[in-house]
Amino acid sequence: MKPLPPELDHPAWLHGMTAFTTVRTHQGRALLWPAHLDRLRQTCAFLGLPALDVDLPTLEPWPWGLLRVTVGAEGTFWSHRPLTPGPRPSGGVHVRLTDIQVHPQLAAHKTGNYLPYRLAMQRAGDAFESWLIGPDGTLADGSRTSPLLEMDGQLIVPAGGLPSVTRAIFLEGREWSERKVHCSELHTVTRAWICGSGVGIVPVRKIVGEDWSVILPVQWPQTDHPALMWPEG
Repeated sequence: MKPLPPELDHPAWLHGMTAFTTVRTHQGRALLWPAHLDRLRQTCAFLGLPALDVDLPTLEPWPWGLLRVTVGAEGTFWSHRPLTPGPRPSGGVHVRLTDIQVHPQLAAHKTGNYLPYRLAMQRAGDAFESWLIGPDGTLADGSRTSPLLEMDGQLIVPAGGLPSVTRAIFLEGREWSERKVHCSELHTVTRAWICGSGVGIVPVRKIVGEDWSVILPVQWPQTDHPALMWPEG
């Protein structure tokens, strides 16, 4: 056993008392920054953190990058790295439904208290993504992306998770609704996608549960929006 270093004796390290957002960048430009900023402000207010510094740094002009902005008691911090997810999965991706639950108070916020999402990702196995549930047995969120479903011809946002900036931009101009989706309803899904800064909008080929699976048709959205397309080339 080792003594705790003084720099780690802090709520940010001990309890995940931070707010953050992950922003896709394109040739040095932070995409959808106003929407990320608005969500981050709400989380800072919820956690009682100081107002964030909104002045973005000069970013490396990589074709694609990921900017992480983190707010703690000491201020606003950033890091920027290249975004290189590899070839586009043209046949869609597999998603695994887990029994890991989101935090009942924190699920709507991106905070340093991130353990449920890490645990869910460990359950992914050979799947590209894993999904978390709410305490009432409904689909809530993904470990690193947000789900979007098609059911009975309608686009459905499962209630109970993070309000995804990428998903919201994709849904602009489309008809959709938000509601709780019990995991038993996933058998009736006709199409599905995962949405996030790191991947854009990616179709789901297969949803895998404890003793069941659903195979779905794959349809990549027709878009040239730099925040929605797969970051390649």
